[in-house]
Amino acid sequence: MFGSKVKIDKNLMEKVKKYSKIAGYSSVDEFVTHALEKEVAKLEDAGSEEEIRERLKGLGYIS
Repeated sequence: MFGSKVKIDKNLMEKVKKYSKIAGYSSVDEFVTHALEKEVAKLEDAGSEEEIRERLKGLGYIS
């Protein structure tokens, strides 16, 4: 897969490596892609921009 790079905290990356292997993903990239696709799908189902903002606030992504 070719594309953008994302910086991930070292401790989080270690967890991602561990759990992607446990969950049976073929690679860390596959695990991260799947996780992001699931989160984006949730946001798309949220509806309005205000609902999306509230969800992102609840997840701690924005304040």
